[in-house]
Amino acid sequence: MERKVVIPGEVIVSGEEYLPGEGTEKRGEDIVAIKYGLAEESARLVRVIALSGTYQPRKGNVVIGKVENITFNGWMIDIDCPIGAFLPVSETPRYVNKDSMSEVMDINDMVVAKIFGVNGRGIDLTINLRGLGKIEEGIIIKVNSNKVPRVIGKEGSMINLIKKETGCNVTVGQNGLVWIKGDKIEDELLVKRAIMFIAEKSFTSGLTEEVQTWFDKNKKDKKPAKAEKEEGEEKLK
Repeated sequence: MERKVVIPGEVIVSGEEYLPGEGTEKRGEDIVAIKYGLAEESARLVRVIALSGTYQPRKGNVVIGKVENITFNGWMIDIDCPIGAFLPVSETPRYVNKDSMSEVMDINDMVVAKIFGVNGRGIDLTINLRGLGKIEEGIIIKVNSNKVPRVIGKEGSMINLIKKETGCNVTVGQNGLVWIKGDKIEDELLVKRAIMFIAEKSFTSGLTEEVQTWFDKNKKDKKPAKAEKEEGEEKLK
């Protein structure tokens, strides 16, 4: 099934073999969209990827956030979500002296974390896993969280293409914040431009091929770093 834009109430596919996934429901033999977005099918599971809206936190999501407060037993983290997020001292990979917590992470520091709980109190985070923790270098950009599946691509196809073409490490938070770290600022900015291109073209089918063409053209014509200080980017030392 080709990816296509659907509206609520629209029949996406028909047939007993299909199963309803996120953003869809089954009505008789029809799989029907219940939200506006991009319909896709994988292993007979049909879902709709929303292309706008606010981030809905889920257990297991990797997110990127900013330290906004330090308490006696952890850090309050802003993950661009209406619900507050908390990283307990106990969820760090090494012992932290409670008198020197700001030396581990201070207010306004950025961090990659994983959600291990969502409840009435708020969101519980951990950095006690490989690949998580305080962000020291690179740049951070923001896209709508509902564009994240397009930035990652089917089975990671899009993000792997970006990494291959730029040589950068790219961590995509499910909340729409993206951490880009490369050897050169020019490479980081190329990743930024590619992700913004993907976000703008998120309705397009065959997007991976279109992004490959974009890279072929833009790698020949890289802008100097100084000429490309754009809005929405946070540079980390």
